[in-house]
Amino acid sequence: MSEEQGGSWAQMVAPGRRGAVTVLAGGTLMFAIDTYVTASLLPSAVAEIGGASFYAWPTTLFLLAAVVASSLTSRVLATVPAARAYLAALGVFALGALVDALAPSMAVLLAGRVVQGLGGGLLAAMGYALIRVTLPRTLWTRGSAVIAAMWGVALIVGPGLGGVLAEAGQWRWAFGALVIGSLVIAAIVPSALRRARAPISPGPFPVGSVLLVGAAAAVLSVAGLAATPLVAGLGLLLALALLVLFVVHERRTSAAVLPRATFRPGSPLRWIYGLMAVLVGVSGVEAFVPLVGQQVAGLTPVLAGFLGVALGAGWVLGEMVSASAGRARPRVLAGPVLLAAGTVLVAVSLLTFDGPVGVVLWAVGLLAGGAGIGTAWPHLAASAIGGADPSPGSEAAQDESEADKASAAVTTVQMLAVSVGTALGGVGLALGGTDPLASARWLFATFAIVAVVGALAARPASRGV
Repeated sequence: MSEEQGGSWAQMVAPGRRGAVTVLAGGTLMFAIDTYVTASLLPSAVAEIGGASFYAWPTTLFLLAAVVASSLTSRVLATVPAARAYLAALGVFALGALVDALAPSMAVLLAGRVVQGLGGGLLAAMGYALIRVTLPRTLWTRGSAVIAAMWGVALIVGPGLGGVLAEAGQWRWAFGALVIGSLVIAAIVPSALRRARAPISPGPFPVGSVLLVGAAAAVLSVAGLAATPLVAGLGLLLALALLVLFVVHERRTSAAVLPRATFRPGSPLRWIYGLMAVLVGVSGVEAFVPLVGQQVAGLTPVLAGFLGVALGAGWVLGEMVSASAGRARPRVLAGPVLLAAGTVLVAVSLLTFDGPVGVVLWAVGLLAGGAGIGTAWPHLAASAIGGADPSPGSEAAQDESEADKASAAVTTVQMLAVSVGTALGGVGLALGGTDPLASARWLFATFAIVAVVGALAARPASRGV
């Protein structure tokens, strides 16, 4: 039976499952909203508590801690029962948010961001890892769609929540809302995950891999905020070198983050993870859309904000439609093509159109691009989750930790790709110098090239779904 046969949305909310789905989606939503809400409230926070010279570090440290924590998910689940592990992750995340909400200085805020990142990284990674133990295989695609759709929802809710509270002088309550949300989710965890079991033996601690991934994430985060193409380019080169070292190390070590199947000859996992990275990396353009809307089209902050959520809205729509539809492979092939077409449309419209017509074309292109991501993502995520589940009786089938590594790697790849996308966006803007229109053209041209490369690479990835 294929993964699409026999599963339905009604089964997702059936008694015995709806609690688990709510918890896994809610935890991911907390992490995703926090990722986007901070950017919109940080100027107000800095104006009150100081620390302008450390403006980039609340995002950098949060992402670094999240990547490291997500890399350790399989070991956590091997040591601690699922419900207890999820409660611990929620508690750490809420503690960090509370520290941020009460922070009297930038130093305290940075400490809170590290704590939040540790808890949030575990929440995001366990969302995918626990799909395997809370849902049957027939529902993995829909489970992946629900969890991944939380990122699309966060693209809409996060900036809006942060902007409204910051404008009202109440930026601290954005973090307070995350504390409250975490407590609400924690209240239903014991009953929702009481049957969840991840019976695996803890493997060796992946020290080398974690250090290399963490260093790459830190470099990419800083490179994405660089003011010149030279600095951004050097940062990208250094991060690429670290990631190459990470791959080399993963291939040789027994203490790995990625499943062994990733590096087996002919394995589609390498292509699946690679295509997922391209899709999420291109979605990083969303962070720059409000800026382009204001500087190039002269939109008000509110209208530019609505333009910025077009990609997120398309992502959510594409997720829900694709996860409910027929075979997976055609959607994995079509999604990257739709993303490339939408991104190219925006890039071309910046060269040929202006005024209201240009803005409409941007919105259409972004909506189509987001729909392309959502069309392919749930099938790629479900295939990655099951990518280390070989036929019964094989050597890898006896090692459940490999399947958990495959699940946790989905989030690790996702967060690294966000860093790459941000870095590429910074390079694109810098190439345009002080001319906003030139910067916008370089920005979307850069993402269009990456999206086209992803469309060309979709075929080998589709063989694994």
